[in-house]
Amino acid sequence: MIKGKCCICGTVKNCGPFLEKVFKNIATIGKLFDDYKIIISYDNSVDDSLAILRKLQHEYTDKLILHIGTEPLSEYRVYNIAKARNQCLDIIRSQFPDYEYFIMIDCDNICASPVKLESLLYYLVINTEWDALTFNKTPYYDLWALSKYPYSFSCMHFKNWAQWGKFIEKHIQNTPPKKLIPCLSAFNGFAIYRTNKFINGFYDPRPRIDLLPNHLLKENEKICGPVYLHGKAGLIDCEHRSFHLMAVNNGARIRIAPEVIFP
Repeated sequence: MIKGKCCICGTVKNCGPFLEKVFKNIATIGKLFDDYKIIISYDNSVDDSLAILRKLQHEYTDKLILHIGTEPLSEYRVYNIAKARNQCLDIIRSQFPDYEYFIMIDCDNICASPVKLESLLYYLVINTEWDALTFNKTPYYDLWALSKYPYSFSCMHFKNWAQWGKFIEKHIQNTPPKKLIPCLSAFNGFAIYRTNKFINGFYDPRPRIDLLPNHLLKENEKICGPVYLHGKAGLIDCEHRSFHLMAVNNGARIRIAPEVIFP
């Protein structure tokens, strides 16, 4: 058991087929800590997600806090996800500010396979040189959330975005096991955070280019061409980037582990 308490947060919209498996993983992870709470922010779904969550409330009576999202929803999915994640943060701030950790976990197929705890335990107990920690997937799929020098901004705001995938795959292949990879932003379906480093931030789904030092953007443009911020591209970005960059600018260490915990 890890000394400390943890809030495990998720956003749910049309995740019905995966919820019970994801909750098993959440419970498995939660038992690593002195205590844990589950915070779920739900948005209107067309499947049976809400009915399953209501059932899970009876199974996790003293653990699960369920927030039902309010209308209207944005036409942009990322705005809705950011709103839901921010609601989770609001609940942590108001009810669990003393919890040392919080986790954001995707509640769909990405985190539905049985979690492998060995690597997570290693980084909770032995290699603790991180403030936010994400893990590898095979293949590494979450390129939109990724910012790692020299690919420091959003892959979706450059024409040649496929470079991000080749870059991170090669980087992970060349990284020895148990050695963390520094980055500016990453998620890949699961991330654990030290609460005191991130609790004052928020998820912003807009392209927060102001949070990125200008020299990093210029170096990104050197290898990928000019950043594109017109039309829809000027309105949306992955919500994780702003959240992470706010913390990095305040000294937070964001890392990617080369191990996979959700095969």
